[in-house]
Amino acid sequence: MDKLDSASLDIEKLNETDKAQLRQFLQNENQKARIYSSVHSLTDMCFRKCITGTIKNDKLDKNEEGCLANCAERFFDLRALTVKHLQDMRQD
Repeated sequence: MDKLDSASLDIEKLNETDKAQLRQFLQNENQKARIYSSVHSLTDMCFRKCITGTIKNDKLDKNEEGCLANCAERFFDLRALTVKHLQDMRQD
């Protein structure tokens, strides 16, 4: 019996409360992974859009700083609207 089969047998031994908690934990972890992926995409997208030259003296120029801040703010605004929309859908 491999580890996967053994793990599924162990899960079957859990009571319903523990199964529900495990499902919630897995949903939360999946949500975290999606958020991390979104942040990575944001970082990559904003960096490619805003950093047009070379970084000198470990500093961005003023235009790049402003562009990055604006890009990130728009991302978080959109994310907040998306979360609110999803919460509204759950309540309906």
